[in-house]
Amino acid sequence: MQGRDLREQMSAFLERREREFVEFRRDLHMHPELAFAEHRTTQRLMERLSAVGLQPRQLPQGTGLVCDIGSGKGPLVALRADIDALPLNDEKDVAYRSTVPGAAHACGHDVHTTVLLATGLFLAQQERAGALPGRVRLIFQPAEELPGGAREVINAGGIDGVSRIFALHCDPRLPVGKVGLRQGPITAACDQLLVRLSGPGGHTARPHLTADLVYALGKIVTELPAALSRRVDPRSGLSLVWGRISAGSAPNAIPDDGVAEGTLRCLDDEAWHSAPDLIKELLDAVATSYGVTAELDYRRGVPPTINEESSVQMLRDACVQILGPQSVAPTPHSLGGEDFAWYLETVPGAYARLGTHWTSPDVPMLDLHRGTFDVDERAIGVGVRLMAATALTALWGGDFPTADESVENSALA
Repeated sequence: MQGRDLREQMSAFLERREREFVEFRRDLHMHPELAFAEHRTTQRLMERLSAVGLQPRQLPQGTGLVCDIGSGKGPLVALRADIDALPLNDEKDVAYRSTVPGAAHACGHDVHTTVLLATGLFLAQQERAGALPGRVRLIFQPAEELPGGAREVINAGGIDGVSRIFALHCDPRLPVGKVGLRQGPITAACDQLLVRLSGPGGHTARPHLTADLVYALGKIVTELPAALSRRVDPRSGLSLVWGRISAGSAPNAIPDDGVAEGTLRCLDDEAWHSAPDLIKELLDAVATSYGVTAELDYRRGVPPTINEESSVQMLRDACVQILGPQSVAPTPHSLGGEDFAWYLETVPGAYARLGTHWTSPDVPMLDLHRGTFDVDERAIGVGVRLMAATALTALWGGDFPTADESVENSALA
């Protein structure tokens, strides 16, 4: 297939159906569903995909689905979208505002879902025309915000046989038409820690006769992050930050228990895997010094999302060839967590950031995870072009075989 023909086919497809996809996104936005409760969303996707002759398979836990496009021949490339909403109120004054109290698509998952649905419909059209050199698996994943959905997909065999996987996420810092790409770490591991201290308690007039638990707790919340900074390579981006500290109920009584809760974030996979044992070692050393007992509840969240070099290049090539070289933008790594990382533990792939901000300077940035979040809906068409072209580039072995595009690429080198 010639690249120019593909661009023309995508443009014609979106010209006919872009309004339909905007309405689908708005319908999802009005009916957000939280993690593992995405029943209506799943059903709507099942209906749309089945209507064009595809055979979507609902995941065992009851929400989310996978759907293969193409024959059994050739490589299998996966595209993933997350379908769950956030537990907060929608604060926008728009016709498609959430109708569900305490739930809103404030992270753009309604956009991700719509982009993947539209991409699947376009690729199904390519398959019917005999222009799909392999298979594409659509993964509509539940419960990214919890998290837990990615591991459910993996446990259900959702990435069995997959040779490469791609995903995107809305980025309100980028204007619509831009795609943020980065090789290596793009989001961080994110784990939760709960430290519980216990001691005999006592009177504040006689701290030497007991264990001063509050003082010990203060030492732990300051010395653990400091010690980590000297025990872990600073290039790993490891960060321990406390969000809750609690102890005692009276000013003249040393309490017998106290807690500190926080998050540990990390950009390096090796450092992430070794973090629990190291933190336990450091915690015990500080606690013992002050005569208190420390218990650590370390709850794994997600690994760091580490984009694989060849997969990033495929995204880059797809951007240049379908959207133009001006569409590619560098993007920084983030200490936010993303459970797409679980797929990348076993399958090479990459995660891109889709610009969703209006190009008008009069529109303020509407940040993620806020009740005011919204997008310039032209980003849907950009996302469809990106995901479809990336899937085809991966199926073609990383090449986008056109003579004219080869000339363009050499001029950019």
